[in-house]
Amino acid sequence: MSIVTKDSIRQKIWSYLETNNLARFPRPVYNRIPNFEGAEMACYKVKELHEYQEAKTVKVNPDSPQKLTRFLTLEDNKILLVPTPRLRNGLLNRIMPPPNANKHMLQICSTQEGVKRYSKPLGLDSKIKVDIVILGSVAVSPKGRRIGKGEGFADMEFAMMSTMGAVNSETVVITTVHDCQVLDSISDELFGEHDVPVDIIVTPTKVVRCEPQLPKPDHIIWSLLSPEKMDQIPILKLLKEIEDRNNL
Repeated sequence: MSIVTKDSIRQKIWSYLETNNLARFPRPVYNRIPNFEGAEMACYKVKELHEYQEAKTVKVNPDSPQKLTRFLTLEDNKILLVPTPRLRNGLLNRIMPPPNANKHMLQICSTQEGVKRYSKPLGLDSKIKVDIVILGSVAVSPKGRRIGKGEGFADMEFAMMSTMGAVNSETVVITTVHDCQVLDSISDELFGEHDVPVDIIVTPTKVVRCEPQLPKPDHIIWSLLSPEKMDQIPILKLLKEIEDRNNL
């Protein structure tokens, strides 16, 4: 009997999406947050959530299946934050469309190219308060367990935002996925305190509210970070200095 791991679950989901032609460009979906058939329907369902409607500041991941959510956030005159690609030179960027931007321009701003051209980096001392975080996932369970593509950026971003005071345990985390990415259960043993759970799962056909809410990361677990990772993400060193100063 084969041992179930996060990676074996990823491979199963990626293979299912590809084999059943449920995946969209970019393909193949292996090693990606998969773009899936019906992604727009899921994004429109997010727009209907009262948590979204009440939110002023929304952080959305930069992947393809959440592109429409980024556009809708801008169209609804909310503050749209996206993470800096691979956290190379910062943590968060605010998308700043040109004045009087039309629908076409907002669509451009919601693409990866638009993120590069129309964004303003936020410093770690920014007093921004994030109301909801919208993530992509490879697999999720109705309990709120989430598996990403395996690089840990979403988990690290949440911990970093927590350290700077932008999010807390009450911040609502939403993911949009295909129905086939929702598994009946995923073993708790596969997860640690650094893993970000989700509160709401939105698919093209349904909304799943995960209860009770699982605890969210409230700090960076430095012992999990290798020297290589610290070198790859210079902002981690700044956060470590801030944390050390606060602990004096």
